Amino acid sequence: MKTKAKKRKTKSRKKRSAIKNLNSLSAININAAGIDIGSEEHWVAVPQDRDENPVRLFGCFTSDLHAMAKWLKKCGIDTVAMESTGVYWVPLFQILETQGFDVKLVNARHVKNVPGRKTDVQDCQWIQQLHTYGLLSGSFRPDDSICILRSYWRHRDNLIRYAAAHIQHMQKALTEMNLQLHRVISDITGVTGMRIIRAILNGERNVVKLAQMKDPRIKKSTETIAKALEGDYRREHLFALEQAVELYYFYHQKIEACDQQIEDYLKQLNSKVDPGVDLKPVKRTKQISKNEPSFDLATHQYHLTGVDFTKIDGLNVTTVQTVLSEAGLNPQSFGVSKRFTSWLGLCPENRVTGGKIKSARTRKVVNRAAKAFRIAANSLKNSPSALGGYYRRMRALHGPAKAITATAHKLARIFFHLWVNGGNYHDLGADYYEQKYKNRIVKNMKKRAKQLGFEISLHPISNPGVS
Repeated sequence: MKTKAKKRKTKSRKKRSAIKNLNSLSAININAAGIDIGSEEHWVAVPQDRDENPVRLFGCFTSDLHAMAKWLKKCGIDTVAMESTGVYWVPLFQILETQGFDVKLVNARHVKNVPGRKTDVQDCQWIQQLHTYGLLSGSFRPDDSICILRSYWRHRDNLIRYAAAHIQHMQKALTEMNLQLHRVISDITGVTGMRIIRAILNGERNVVKLAQMKDPRIKKSTETIAKALEGDYRREHLFALEQAVELYYFYHQKIEACDQQIEDYLKQLNSKVDPGVDLKPVKRTKQISKNEPSFDLATHQYHLTGVDFTKIDGLNVTTVQTVLSEAGLNPQSFGVSKRFTSWLGLCPENRVTGGKIKSARTRKVVNRAAKAFRIAANSLKNSPSALGGYYRRMRALHGPAKAITATAHKLARIFFHLWVNGGNYHDLGADYYEQKYKNRIVKNMKKRAKQLGFEISLHPISNPGVS
């Protein structure tokens, strides 16, 4: 009873302090401006006493953006909050940041919770007022040097998606000719698939000769492949196939050029270890993805962070590069791992109403780093590692979707721990979480028996499955 009374007193004391803080609300950013960004024009609001016309309209041209920065300096503005959709905010953000302003990009959902403000003039004034009282938090944006790397890496991801679309076009043309190549080989863009497709485009129609072009690793017999290549070689479908193959190779040439740009830029960034030290590749059982860069990206990542993240089960160089490009190279930007996983949207969001948790689902966020962690978690379903055992335990308890989220959350915490403290990751083995689960069950059984006035002792048996 005393404990409950103490909890009530503590809760009431917290409520009184919160009410007191609200009553003492004061201006925090007295030199704040608010900007409502559009595709063709930007509305800017400054404090009423800074200019005869505290709300001004500027165009979207570069000269207009520099004129806006000059006017803000004239008005004595130090910090700016802007609200935008799309990418219209990027050039203005970069110009204002270069001019020395503290710029915050705020979420439109956090700004427009009050009804009745439907014009751009009122929007920029409302943003300025909220920012003055410190009620707006800016979206995370890494250092400018990482933003450059992030632009390269996002562009590379787009090129990969464009190339993948032409694989589908190749598959469609083959299907329309009833060439069942995908039935006998797993990847039509592999060595065997592209060798056969190029021969078909060069005029070869003998199915036996085409089938004999298979790689020795292909399990299907020559007769089966030859049977799958009997089709209707129509001219219009061959033309579509030829165009798809050319575009597929074209985008891969652009990916190689983009890889060269990324490698050159990575060499310009500061290294935390001796740049002459090369990272020894980790032996892995899984195959290397075709989308991995052609250069030694793992060594560059090791130089930048001082940690080999690829030793973590499920993480490859592309996953690590996606996380670093989105989160930057400074873990102190997040402080603790809880904030990092919250930014990723991989932790529960408790919605409390009337003292009860109504929902604990994770927030729906669009975050490329979180997506990378989820893909890595899904790849652990058959892994013999400790993380693979954890995924299978979560899947048995909560289903695949929640298991992926829980495993991605654990991967993110391990990543952040190594990111902050350095060191190497050591796998605990697939039986680690199974044994941990059994120990927890035994502990709970003994605790429950003690509450009922009993004491139990457990002894292992030779055949646990036999009663």
